[in-house]
Amino acid sequence: MKKLILSGIALVLCASTTCLGDDKKKEEPPKPAQSVEELRGQLEKILKDTHTPGVSFAIVKKDGPEYAGGVGVADVAANRPVTADTLFRIGSTSKAFASMSILLLEHQGKLSLDDPVKKLVPEIWFENKWEATDPVRVVHLLEHTTGWDDMHLREYAKDAQGMSLKDGLDYDHHSRTSRWAPGTRMAYCNSGPAVAGYIVEKVSGQRFEDFVAQNLFQPIGMKTATYFPPTDAAAMTVLYHGDGKTPYHYWNILLRPAGAINASANDMAAYVQFYLNRGTVNGTAVLPSTDIDRMENPQTTWAAKEGLKAGYGLSDYWSFHDGFVYHGHNGGVEGGLTDMSYMPEVGVGYFYSINSGNGDAFDKVGKAIRAYITSKLQKPAVPDMATVPANATDYAGWYEPNSPRVQLIFFVERLMGLTHVNFADGKMTFATLGGKETFAPVGGLQFRYLPKKDHPEPAATTILLAPKDGVLYVQAGAQTTMKKLSTAYVFVEIGLTCFVVLSVIAVGVYAPFWILGGLSAKRRRPAERAMRLWPLLAVLSLVVFVLVFVVTAEDVIGNLGNVTAASLTLCLTTIVFAIAVLASGMTAWRAPIEGVRPGVRRFSRIVSLALLIALVYLAFWGMIGLRTWA
Repeated sequence: MKKLILSGIALVLCASTTCLGDDKKKEEPPKPAQSVEELRGQLEKILKDTHTPGVSFAIVKKDGPEYAGGVGVADVAANRPVTADTLFRIGSTSKAFASMSILLLEHQGKLSLDDPVKKLVPEIWFENKWEATDPVRVVHLLEHTTGWDDMHLREYAKDAQGMSLKDGLDYDHHSRTSRWAPGTRMAYCNSGPAVAGYIVEKVSGQRFEDFVAQNLFQPIGMKTATYFPPTDAAAMTVLYHGDGKTPYHYWNILLRPAGAINASANDMAAYVQFYLNRGTVNGTAVLPSTDIDRMENPQTTWAAKEGLKAGYGLSDYWSFHDGFVYHGHNGGVEGGLTDMSYMPEVGVGYFYSINSGNGDAFDKVGKAIRAYITSKLQKPAVPDMATVPANATDYAGWYEPNSPRVQLIFFVERLMGLTHVNFADGKMTFATLGGKETFAPVGGLQFRYLPKKDHPEPAATTILLAPKDGVLYVQAGAQTTMKKLSTAYVFVEIGLTCFVVLSVIAVGVYAPFWILGGLSAKRRRPAERAMRLWPLLAVLSLVVFVLVFVVTAEDVIGNLGNVTAASLTLCLTTIVFAIAVLASGMTAWRAPIEGVRPGVRRFSRIVSLALLIALVYLAFWGMIGLRTWA
């Protein structure tokens, strides 16, 4: 269910799960194209095979673009081709402009990255119980270390046409609550850059979008980039569902600094070149090179403070592909996926954006482009293996994820993400439900990932963190902080989970037999009827709950972020589940002696206990009476 929810949330205005040094599941890269024309041919085939209408892309070097243009169509109905000037929605790639705006104002002496947010914009609501000692600072908004939950579905679903940024932030602030002390762990949060955007408005006296256009778009050479839909609809691509045929309506994003920019291949080619030249355009510094360096390197997480270089900086993160290190940011909106990445050491970068939410097409296009730009490059050196730290055995054991991005699904994520950390043969291993991953020590408490087939990653991405109040943590990539648990606790949790799952399955397997048996008058047992019906109703409500997510996966934001039949059904199923579980327990323990077989009584009590455990767990995580639109 996590993937179903994230299909509508995590790829929206966000860094995808293959970024930030966490790209573990990789396919063999395609045979590198030897020319742009050959690359275009590869992309045409990918679009055709994946039913994706079009792609806008640019290959860029320090002295200018090698290519900027597109393949396929921007509008299926009109058969309008993608050109170098066609505007695509770049999603969270937009976030860097909030960071750069803050850096510009810092140079003007108007604020500091370390300023508490309350000092600058006390009118913006957020809650942080550590504010007296660990306030939310401007830098936390940009490095996603506020501890806030990501935007709620209600915020994603709002069509904010005509709304100001302040009105957007006031629309619903409940997600802006720190779940841990700011400046410790990263959890991707779309409202952070939006609050930073409002700070820009208040300090500069200009609308955020106007400030960016004047101070960044124009100097960089992004001549047609805009946060708003263009007046000429023909300048814009249409965005499509995964089938490549069904269009989405234009999404007026509530918090525009988080991901509303529309930009062309020409715009993005200039943007990539800006990074390759370390903030300079045509000999003029738009930003000092030191600011570009700062954007690329995180500083506020535990891991960064303890020496891990890779991670998420100021709207700019590290990623690893085929043995190469990239910086940049990707993004997604409904019906559109984007990646902007570059390698400053070798002076080359790329941009591409597809007008479909097809993740398979997105991955294949990226692999083809990266294969082309790296075909003649030498991979960076891989750090030599060091010895496993002397205190590594202290870190061996069980861990759970401890920095959820989306609090709504953490009740599933924490169970599915249980990880056993072990040290053997001079290496560290993570064992999860998804398999085993291996890491090599590179010195100190840092490790680099060792993929089974691909090239080793050339930098450390995982670190054993120093104890925090007596608790051990491991940082795995930029996004995942794991907290150590006692083995006994984990075994109890796994045992109870298996008990609940097997009991639910047993109810489903048993139900057809007693339903069919009930058709015969001789086999009817009225005293047992309620003992059978209530557990079955509880299980069926869980099945419907999951099916709603399956059915709405293509448009989860619209279906669950508003009051709809789907969102109301979700809420109702959780209430029905609670009632059925309580009724199941009462009938199981109050069943009369006569007329109820001992085996049926025992079975009923066992499954009722299992369902009660599930009810308590779901209620603890706020899933009973769930209102996804609220």
